[in-house]
Amino acid sequence: MKTNSGRFFEDYRVGDVIRHAVPRTLSGGERALYHALYPARGALYSSDEFARASGLPQSPLDDLIVFHTVFGKTVPDISLNAIANLGYAEGRFLRPVYPGDTLASQSEVIGLKQNSNGKSGVVYVRTTGTNQRNEAVLEYVRWVMVRKRDLEAPAPEVCVPDLTKAVAVSDLVIPEGLNFANYDFELAGERYRAGDYTVGEVIEHVDGVTVEEAEHMLATRLWPNTANVHFDATFRPDGQRLIYGGHIISLARALSFNGLANAQMMVAINGGAHANPCYSGMTVKAWSEVLDVAETSAPGVAAIRLRLVATSGTGSELRGADGKYHPEVLLDLDYWALMPA
Repeated sequence: MKTNSGRFFEDYRVGDVIRHAVPRTLSGGERALYHALYPARGALYSSDEFARASGLPQSPLDDLIVFHTVFGKTVPDISLNAIANLGYAEGRFLRPVYPGDTLASQSEVIGLKQNSNGKSGVVYVRTTGTNQRNEAVLEYVRWVMVRKRDLEAPAPEVCVPDLTKAVAVSDLVIPEGLNFANYDFELAGERYRAGDYTVGEVIEHVDGVTVEEAEHMLATRLWPNTANVHFDATFRPDGQRLIYGGHIISLARALSFNGLANAQMMVAINGGAHANPCYSGMTVKAWSEVLDVAETSAPGVAAIRLRLVATSGTGSELRGADGKYHPEVLLDLDYWALMPA
């Protein structure tokens, strides 16, 4: 049998290192499609001239283009037989990626835990994306629930990694040369700098986007994320294709431009959860909460820590009295971004 049915839960071992196929050279085509699929308007990722005025050689590719590309490479080996992608931690963007760079991915299995039903388990992996010079551009941990092929296969020894709750400011990687001392707020689209935000402030992003099946299928193929739940309507008992969680991240991040236009570069993912499934026809809205504001060593550059929440409703509460996410909450993402000080 020459076809690949993907790995099942019992196929993983802690310490496994997996080199993922296939490396991909990125171009302006990915940027154009990304900006067409999502209402992305960040100035640093839209204009070479704006990027040069900010100390970079040219406009880098959007941070989430890098994330989706690195993530997509891992799917055939990690989550082809996934039930759900559960969460993220310890994510850091380590250097900008420019058109012409070639990205590859590698993952190490760092944890395993079989579920109590014996039909599936959670696999924890640490993934690193590298460029053509073998320089790391992105690293993150994610955990995914994966089906078992053989329900009689013995459960592995439980190993749940001890993950940090947030990337320390001192561990954020500021792109070499980045300088917001002469930042053009008018061209960026908003006048607010880091000092205008206070910890605990909640920003209701007023726009919404209705998820379309065709756009999701195009996006999921673009990266490419080949998980069966995103393509095959017969794979789930309810007959619905699950919207790729990264699609929701990009939609919410783009929606947050209205109120956070100057949060230019995502530099770390502290944690995240795809709280509830999203399907075609749902309308995604978003709100953000300011968790921290910090100085960096780069001229005119501050770091802002944000909670980005995507919902299919209009509420601004995350959890009910039972501690569980409200049914309309789709995404709960904690990240660091760079903005003018």
